[in-house]
Amino acid sequence: MEITIKLLEESDVQALYDFERGNKAFFESVGFGRSESYYDVHNFKEIIKGLVEEQNKDLVYMYLIKDAYENIVGRVNLTEVIRGNMNKAELGYRMGVAYQGKGYATKAVSLILERAAAEHKLHRIEAGTSADNIGSQVVLVKNGFQFTGRLSQYICINGEWQDSITFEKIIK
Repeated sequence: MEITIKLLEESDVQALYDFERGNKAFFESVGFGRSESYYDVHNFKEIIKGLVEEQNKDLVYMYLIKDAYENIVGRVNLTEVIRGNMNKAELGYRMGVAYQGKGYATKAVSLILERAAAEHKLHRIEAGTSADNIGSQVVLVKNGFQFTGRLSQYICINGEWQDSITFEKIIK
């Protein structure tokens, strides 16, 4: 499996839109769907434009995960970037349905951790998963994240409040 990660650009709008539309039912089934307005192509373009502007301000880093054929297979992001005494960010990722359970997320997280240290000069990465998302927890553990705790009724998924399992990794 060969993958790369690429920082989001406005020129990626159509390919990313196609990826999101193509995986809409899957993302909804696992509780991470988007509002219908997200799928309005004009609104989607504005969302991407805003994310690119936030990247330029060092607030987020939104990456596309691409296979050897340059197809988008998922997304991996560093958000909630805090500089100064903290130098930290929150990790998030989502893989397309066809790429679940094949090691793509584990590799993408490894790649973004390298970028977080070398390019973004971050010190700490935090992540959370729903309590029953064992696959995501395995991805984090395989990448050296440490369990830090459990937050009760932290996230609402499919209309139900669920606990969140939290992790951290100190990077150099």
